[in-house]
Amino acid sequence: MLSWLGAATLLAAVVMTARWWARRVDSLGRERPFPVFSVALLVVMAASMLVPVVRHGQLEGRLSHAATALVGQPVTVNCQTAGKEFLDTGSELGYVRNGADGVPERATLIKRAPCRDLSHYLRSTKAQPSPGEVIAVHVLTHEAMHMSGITVEAEAECSAVQSDARTARLLGASPEEAGALARSYWHTVYPRMPSEYVSAECRAGGRLATGSPDAPWLP
Repeated sequence: MLSWLGAATLLAAVVMTARWWARRVDSLGRERPFPVFSVALLVVMAASMLVPVVRHGQLEGRLSHAATALVGQPVTVNCQTAGKEFLDTGSELGYVRNGADGVPERATLIKRAPCRDLSHYLRSTKAQPSPGEVIAVHVLTHEAMHMSGITVEAEAECSAVQSDARTARLLGASPEEAGALARSYWHTVYPRMPSEYVSAECRAGGRLATGSPDAPWLP
């Protein structure tokens, strides 16, 4: 909606300029003054509406690129808009829908709050991520695991904790910063997750261990 309003406002500025150009001289040969204030106001209004749309698209593109690297094939990350957040009643931070065949789609929706935290993380130094940023990076990783074909929550969660450091690196963190973020999630968030997300096999030597060098339980 915001993109349409911005485009319409910009079009109004163009139309106003075109009308002035077509009638810039009156019947007595006098030049009509250009409607500077009106056109400038419309351009500023259009920019105020279109700039957030452009930034939103850039964020989705950056997150999609990272998720694609994690999954190994093209996937899409969509960030929830303010309008959709207003109508949202779900408590999940992101989700991937399953197709009619039960196979997860290659697209995810991440809710507005974690997407905002991901945006902050991308612009940060990565040295001291906030708790919200740590969780947001993990949400992106978790949904990427679903898009890779994992449907069981505990398995997706365990695979994600072993991939969080890679996600952080894909988003610009150094290896040290990425490892610290992954360990922060593992020690402070994972133990408090609902039972369907936690497994006793998610550990060194456990059935769900993937052998990843980024596993948070490694020294």
